[in-house]
Amino acid sequence: MPIKIPEALPAHETLTRENIFVMDSHRALTQDIRPLRIVILNLMPTKVATETQLLRRLSNTPLQIEVDLLQTSSYTPTHVSSEHLLSFYNTFDEIKDRRYDGMIITGAPVEHMPFEQVAYWDELCKIMDWSSRNVFSTFHICWGAQAGLYYHYGIKKHELEKKMFGVYMHNVIDPFCPLFRGFDDVFPAPHSRHTEVRLEDVAAVSELEILSVSLEAGLYACMSRDGRRVFVTGHSEYDANTLADEYFRDKSLGLDIDLPRNYFPGDDPRNTPRVTWRACSQLLYTNWLNYYVYQATPYDLSEL
Repeated sequence: MPIKIPEALPAHETLTRENIFVMDSHRALTQDIRPLRIVILNLMPTKVATETQLLRRLSNTPLQIEVDLLQTSSYTPTHVSSEHLLSFYNTFDEIKDRRYDGMIITGAPVEHMPFEQVAYWDELCKIMDWSSRNVFSTFHICWGAQAGLYYHYGIKKHELEKKMFGVYMHNVIDPFCPLFRGFDDVFPAPHSRHTEVRLEDVAAVSELEILSVSLEAGLYACMSRDGRRVFVTGHSEYDANTLADEYFRDKSLGLDIDLPRNYFPGDDPRNTPRVTWRACSQLLYTNWLNYYVYQATPYDLSEL
């Protein structure tokens, strides 16, 4: 899928080197189709890395996508330059009158805090409420999934005794669900989180359908039965070295951190990690775009 993003965005050069079709405004105007409009609310401190990971996943189908990047105005991140945010990111006030085919809400490193104590929680609630009327399908990731399940359905998160950290195997519950069409019965995906949403709490909500679980990591994916809200507790978008970077960062800070599970060959952090989740990660995002955004959204977004 060609992605329309600013040429100066750091992800543009990275994706072009990977032979991913990135187009500029002039090329987009010559295509006689309506691009899918996607907005990414990036709550991660590693803004550039996260936006690149997600754009990579959105770029492998034959449709044109137009992406807006969204930041909170109630909290200013410190791990990215203000120039980058000013150049490429919108605030909610700047996009609240627009409508989108799809939205992605990322995770955030605020799991130990109650939702209501997060600096931008009130603003996030406004955005999630707005998405119900202005976005056809919203894809929530990790803490973003926990926040969405809590806001929309009152499902609480729970602290884990140890960080869920590594690459875990998951089972597909419904092989006929379009979101997991083409998946193997068992597939790997990374997790990096200190909290969980419990299966029994999700199963008690009739509006939700459980789609994938792990014997070790618990709930992986669920969604509203109309496909308008998708919740994934892992990080299938992660690059090869993302878990390694987190591990070595925490070690350097003197934190008590275990090796990520099923990640370093031989459980030796001197070995280069092997990516085992890339194909199913790509398929997850492609299926979401195809079955829950492209095929379902109205051509005229004013009909949302």
